Amino acid sequence: MAPSAPESRSAEDGPRIVVFGEVLWDCFGDHQTLGGASLNFAVHAARLGCRPFLVSAVGEDTLGRAARRRILELGVPDRFLGTTPLFDTGRVSVELDGRGQPAFTIHRPAAYDAVELSAAELEELSAWAPDWLYYGTLASMAPQARRVLLELMEGLPTARRFYDINLRQACYTPELVCDWMACANVVKLNADEMSTIASLCGLPPASIEEFCRAGQARYGWEAAAVTLGARGCALWMKGEYAEVAGFPVEVADTVGAGDAFAAALVHGLSRGWPLRRIGEFANQVGAIVASRRGGTPEWTVVEALNLGSSQ
Repeated sequence: MAPSAPESRSAEDGPRIVVFGEVLWDCFGDHQTLGGASLNFAVHAARLGCRPFLVSAVGEDTLGRAARRRILELGVPDRFLGTTPLFDTGRVSVELDGRGQPAFTIHRPAAYDAVELSAAELEELSAWAPDWLYYGTLASMAPQARRVLLELMEGLPTARRFYDINLRQACYTPELVCDWMACANVVKLNADEMSTIASLCGLPPASIEEFCRAGQARYGWEAAAVTLGARGCALWMKGEYAEVAGFPVEVADTVGAGDAFAAALVHGLSRGWPLRRIGEFANQVGAIVASRRGGTPEWTVVEALNLGSSQ
């Protein structure tokens, strides 16, 4: 259970993160694995020594019970994972192309659309004094979930806000995306999403650096990251811009790789690392996850760091 008052911290404590979003099952033909961007992020963040609390919901069904068991096995507390009778636990049908790139069919409504957070629970989270609030786009499309996210933003005013954009077909609106970008301290997106958002929100599409600088000028971002697949990433932070090369791996599938990258990005930002060090580490963590099947495969920091030793 989360503490009812702020704990004393040592220098070794990892950052505290409230993770808001979807819990769902990724269905790959004849098998399924637990996923959802928010859950994947929480799992990878926990492996990096962060302390996540997941705010979401599952259904009163077999998949919901299995999800809760698996979440605990993966090292993420279920203190703020609700159970709703309104909808079934979330599911997504995933089809992979020859390069391991996924196409998603999202089945809704889903339990995470009906997430709830009581006043007492919000007070408990506030007293815990989180360093970060993580959120995405998909889960906040539902009115009830959007209300909960806004309550978290209001109730956790000192938490830095990390917006992992994750656009999915028919699961966003221009107004929602632009509003959430304005709420964020840090944004993370991929190159295709950058082009879409530049059009939606009137930001310059010609170069990543111009996009990030314009986003900072309009929304006040502290940092922005654009993932570039096998080519690595581009990072902008406090006026500094860098493109950081990726680490070649044999891709099993890319599900969860961006979420792992996001967790490593938060890890580096929390420690005040230089820009290029953050980019290199996030690329390594994303690559090790892409080399293994599923959104939350087993991996270690040592394995991720060793990707760079052979280059």
